[in-house]
Amino acid sequence: MIELLMRPAVLGPAVALVAFLIHQCVVAAREWPKLPIIGARKGDWFPYYRAALRNLLDFKAAVLEADEKYRDQAAHIPLLGLPQTVLLPRSETPWITEQPDSVLNGHVRAIEDLQIEYTVTDPSLIHKPLHSKVITTSLTSQIGNLVPDVVDETAWAVEQVWGSPTEYQDVCVYDTMRKVIGHVSNRVFVGKPHCRNPVLLEVGMAYAQDVPLVSTLLKMVWRPLRPLVALFLTIPIHMRTRRFRKILWSAIEQRLADYDARQQGLGEKLGPEPNDFLQWSIKHAKDVGDPYQWKIEALADRILLLNFAAIHTSSFALTNAILELAASKQEYIDELRAEIEGILAEHGGQWNKRALARMQKLDSVMREASRLNSFVTIGVMRAVTAKDGVVTPSGVKIPHGWNVAGHSYPVFHDENIYPGANEFRPFRFAEQRADESIEYVKRAAKAFATTSPDYLAFGHGREACPGRFFASNELKLILAHLVVNYDIEIMKSRPRNMWIGLNRVPPLKATIRIKRRVKS
Repeated sequence: MIELLMRPAVLGPAVALVAFLIHQCVVAAREWPKLPIIGARKGDWFPYYRAALRNLLDFKAAVLEADEKYRDQAAHIPLLGLPQTVLLPRSETPWITEQPDSVLNGHVRAIEDLQIEYTVTDPSLIHKPLHSKVITTSLTSQIGNLVPDVVDETAWAVEQVWGSPTEYQDVCVYDTMRKVIGHVSNRVFVGKPHCRNPVLLEVGMAYAQDVPLVSTLLKMVWRPLRPLVALFLTIPIHMRTRRFRKILWSAIEQRLADYDARQQGLGEKLGPEPNDFLQWSIKHAKDVGDPYQWKIEALADRILLLNFAAIHTSSFALTNAILELAASKQEYIDELRAEIEGILAEHGGQWNKRALARMQKLDSVMREASRLNSFVTIGVMRAVTAKDGVVTPSGVKIPHGWNVAGHSYPVFHDENIYPGANEFRPFRFAEQRADESIEYVKRAAKAFATTSPDYLAFGHGREACPGRFFASNELKLILAHLVVNYDIEIMKSRPRNMWIGLNRVPPLKATIRIKRRVKS
């Protein structure tokens, strides 16, 4: 054994690893803020790293300990694979979101979190986030006009995955809902017929799974070795990217030719201009005048990145809402269905933005399910980008390159903020919005897509999720379709969520029993 360890091929990396650990534990640690370490135990050797391993195995215990002991002070929250992060007091969450990008930056943190330099075939798409501008301008402004397309695609997609059974049958909630989300989202991203291409959907869903998995593995690799390890780990990602480009290549090529023809006044025979993300991206790229932005590869890759963003989180949110309803009471479903059908009848049976906006119980169900089951366990995480670090309101100096974050999971389960916080009360927020003794602005702040320091499911502040308004409408339209058209058998109990590192996800294999509803 000793002879093996003395071989140069083994000795070199071993010495380098020991040197790295000594540097981190002795030299670098001297510059660290002198703060409590969440998850550390009295008498620990290397307490930060021991805590990082404990927290990886049970992050729920870590965030509960953090809130119980350090709600009003800053503390280290170590986690294997997470850069040094300081969890700030609850009272400083608004301060985090108010800082300029030159001081605290969520975009920089996301690049590191998802290991964009390795997991995205063309990282420049993230460094020049044209898609964010298209989302906040074109997508958000077109939400009302997109309702008919979303409704049409929802009906088609749900029929594909749930069918029309006359007797109760089992369906896997997450697996079926991510397919529905994939079809509906791509109807808005690339339109028909491509949104119904099973290969495009398969590649988009696989990519949405690969990126977080590979990025998590890479963050556990010593940084100097990551480029080498990434060469192998990211092979499936790059293969899927190339396949996705191939699927959309001819369609994008035709779109570009049609766009140029319309600009030259030759579009009379082309029919109406498409109203989807691909078309908006082409227009925005042409307006900016940057040829790189309208390269076919760039346009296709942006659609693929949107698939990752849409399928991943929206599928979790919808799965949680369905499981909560299925494990609640039949009268809740009946009451929700009555609201949907009543308001629809007042609008001639036609879905539109105004009708959807009036369905406050539907909105409340989505917000409540997201509150109770949020993927976000520590929120508003930002990288410290100020060259000399930053000093928090409580006087803690945090070095450049570290992260700061705010409490989220314990806030969502705080009885003082949400009475009955561990219960699913589907109409909690609808009741608050209906209370006219509360000022209107405060009532309106209880809508599903509205963020606050007490509700970080979509983030908060300038860097809150830019697509949350579209996602909110999309999820509510899908849930409404399911409630109106299907009966759901009430379960005895809700399958438990899973903690994977710092993330909390719904049970991916959980099933419910459904049948097509016979309307009287």
